Amino acid sequence: MATATCPRVCSPAEAPLFVRCGRWLRTLFALAVALLAAWPAAARQLTFSIDGVDHPAFSLRDVRIVLNAGAGSADLRIGRLNAVGFSVRDLGLHCAVFRFSASALICEGGRLDLPGLPGGVAAVLQVDPSRRSGTLRLQFSPDETLVLAVGQSGAVKARFQALDLARLATVLPVLARWQPQGRLSGSAGYTPVDGGELKLAVTLDQGAFSSADGLQAGQGLAFSLDTRARRVGGGWRWQASAAWKAGEAYLHALYLTAGPRLQAAGSYADGRVEVHSAALALDGVRSLAANAVVDLRTGRLDDAGLAIAEADLAVIGPIFIAPLVAPAQADRLKFAGHASVGLRIIDGNLVALDAALDQAGFSLDGTDLSFGPVSGVVPWRSDTATEAVLKVKGGRWQALQLGEFELMARLHGRQWEVPRLRIPMLDGALVFERLALQHGDAGWSGQGGVVVEPVSMPMLTRALGWPEMAGVLSAALPGLRVSPGEVVLDGTLVVSVFDGYLQVSQLRLLEPFGVAAHLYADIDARHIDLAQLTHTFSFGSISGYVDANVSGLELAGWRPVRFDARVVSSPGSYPRRISQRAVQNIGALGGAGAVAAIQRSVLRFFDSFGYREIGLSCVLANGVCQMGGLGDVAGGGYQLVRGGGIPALNVIGYNRQVDWQELIDRLQGAIASNAAPIIR
Repeated sequence: MATATCPRVCSPAEAPLFVRCGRWLRTLFALAVALLAAWPAAARQLTFSIDGVDHPAFSLRDVRIVLNAGAGSADLRIGRLNAVGFSVRDLGLHCAVFRFSASALICEGGRLDLPGLPGGVAAVLQVDPSRRSGTLRLQFSPDETLVLAVGQSGAVKARFQALDLARLATVLPVLARWQPQGRLSGSAGYTPVDGGELKLAVTLDQGAFSSADGLQAGQGLAFSLDTRARRVGGGWRWQASAAWKAGEAYLHALYLTAGPRLQAAGSYADGRVEVHSAALALDGVRSLAANAVVDLRTGRLDDAGLAIAEADLAVIGPIFIAPLVAPAQADRLKFAGHASVGLRIIDGNLVALDAALDQAGFSLDGTDLSFGPVSGVVPWRSDTATEAVLKVKGGRWQALQLGEFELMARLHGRQWEVPRLRIPMLDGALVFERLALQHGDAGWSGQGGVVVEPVSMPMLTRALGWPEMAGVLSAALPGLRVSPGEVVLDGTLVVSVFDGYLQVSQLRLLEPFGVAAHLYADIDARHIDLAQLTHTFSFGSISGYVDANVSGLELAGWRPVRFDARVVSSPGSYPRRISQRAVQNIGALGGAGAVAAIQRSVLRFFDSFGYREIGLSCVLANGVCQMGGLGDVAGGGYQLVRGGGIPALNVIGYNRQVDWQELIDRLQGAIASNAAPIIR
């Protein structure tokens, strides 16, 4: 056995591979053959160690060759192979049959050992030292082949057919974390002409991938990629085109489907890729252009720019905008109109954005919330103050129509300031004053003030589909506070209605535009004219006035789920009369068993009765209303109407717990029925 150690051979600055290196290796192998021929048969084994071999398309390190003349075999070990940005360690090639002459080096019955690939890969190697050329054929399976060829000029070509991505991932750790599947076919090549040129044409079929956390995944994928690169100085200039032909992918929080096509050009040097120009053909966008600088060593986006012209929001909004701005409501957000956007990223951070809207519209299904059309510009800089101007033709929230208004905002980094915004609403307006918002990691927060300029109650109730009411709605809420998912209003909202007023305070909204919207408030009502109220809701006829207190009101999905309410006659001297129909309807609210305790023998002769006081209370919790009235009476009942005058009239309820929905049904039934009651 003999061992020879050789230095690094054939660096890029020297002659092409197999020119200088080929002559050196031929001489070395000729010497080896002579030595093996003269060596005793039992010890015909010769080992060569080579520090490295460099080629413009690849490099080898720690190469070890063992020739076994007695068995007619050979083994080749490579410590590290670097090619096209990939690195593979500990490669081995075993040749069951190894033949070498001045005109041919042949490895038959070969097996290429790759890390993570048990059993290796069938290989056949043929080298013609005299022509300085050779081929390596790898057979992964009956359908999977890879053929590498080195030409006399130093050109390297590769053809591959149906390579299994899952198998490649076991060899290339950079792919393994994506759990790729699919078949790769195509060709690649290197030509040393004019400093060197690389070409790659590849197609992917039946592709799939997924990340460990499940936030990125794809299936049924088909891609094509065609790229070429030419060495210029110490780097490369490249061009590429790609097409996504089939399949779908989820890249949290975006769901994407096939169709986009890409054309790009740039350069590569010292671990940095520069995209000088890139154009993406995307449905719904007139043009999309980008440039970027990416540091592959750190994975950081050092510099990037993106320009989108005339994007159709109806097409791209549900795909790209809704999942990012409102992922929980993405399926319900609808878009219209067009937008153009430009942005700049430096060191991975967004530093500039310009957006222009043209007749853009936005709506949220199921909430009757919409705005638009909207036109205007929003220029934003991370380190400079700018001003945005948007003209909004109108909008709608529930049944309320909003008039045309203009939004002017001062922008500075994550802070937005709106000095004054007046949104017409019916014959009044909703006015925001000194609104200051800032965006943090959790969402938007800020403060300001809100004023509701008087709105006609007849117009408002008609718009909401309620029975028409007289009066006005107004508010002064100087303490508006916004935090992620919550709006708090310090101040008082006042409704002048039925010759009295309702005062709403401690108003708080959670997820106001969501499906699980919650509202909390306290309500005080004073001097409500019962004659107007009962006439409006066809409840019968009651003259007089009442006061009401509703504390701890909670609405979920705009339906009451909790409150503590009490209604009682207002103090003072005024006519107090109640009709037979109103008596029956009030008695119905007291539940089964409620009675009118009067002189029944003469009741039929009276259309109305005098009363001294009316009182009703309800504590709602868990869908059940705990009922009460003016006070308890014998037999476990409670008094709803305390009689006064002749005949004396008392309405007594006996059911203390009433299902809330049943109570609402009774009230609606009483209002819907216009038949005069019959009391026997």
